[in-house]
Amino acid sequence: MSDDLDAPGAPEVPEVPAAVHTDVLLVGASRGLGLAIAGEHLRRGARVVATVRNSGEAELRALAAGVGVGDRLEVEHLDTTDVEQVHALRDRLGGRMFDLLLVNAGVTHDQALTAATTSTEEFTRVMVTNALAPARLLEAFDGLVDPDGTVAVMSSGQGSVAGNTGGGWELYRASKAALNQLVRSYAARHQSGGRAVLLLAPGWVRTEMGGAGAASSTEEAVPPLVSTVEAQRGSPGLRFLDREGRTVAW
Repeated sequence: MSDDLDAPGAPEVPEVPAAVHTDVLLVGASRGLGLAIAGEHLRRGARVVATVRNSGEAELRALAAGVGVGDRLEVEHLDTTDVEQVHALRDRLGGRMFDLLLVNAGVTHDQALTAATTSTEEFTRVMVTNALAPARLLEAFDGLVDPDGTVAVMSSGQGSVAGNTGGGWELYRASKAALNQLVRSYAARHQSGGRAVLLLAPGWVRTEMGGAGAASSTEEAVPPLVSTVEAQRGSPGLRFLDREGRTVAW
């Protein structure tokens, strides 16, 4: 039996692009998009420090072992809403430099909730996790990112005020719009630097958070998303982009 991949009828093996960002700090990698993003960066040859909250370390290590790159993965535990844990991780990583910081952590809620029906506690939970915590992470880890590196935060098309024509997911939309504004303020305060600052809208993806009815799998969504992030290095300034690199309306 021939092992010749060029033989007639043999399936094509897609080429994996080489990493542009070779030292990646990925916050929120225990499942779904974050887990798939970690795997994509590892496959491209990057070294990845990935954080999980309570679980997910075993899945990350199994993924890295499966592609034979376990030595390029480090796992840290972090609750992004716990300021003391954020500062402790920054201190542990204090002697390191990364060329990509990607913050992916976030939560969702009951779709039917509106400003009139949500509790103050639920509103606070969603806002703190999706908007305040990522913004604080950018500030805490700012000194760990190369001057010509990239800072990226997972937003959503639902954070687009201009794009909200159908309503629904009111708390989630509000939290992502707030995140976008906070990252815009961060970028304005650091505009003299050479970094790309990205807000990312990955699309509706089939994960535990996105649900089984979502339009895309992680296998479809993540490679172009990572390629879009890779393509932005060396282009300073703030951009709100979808996974194909197209500008999303604020």
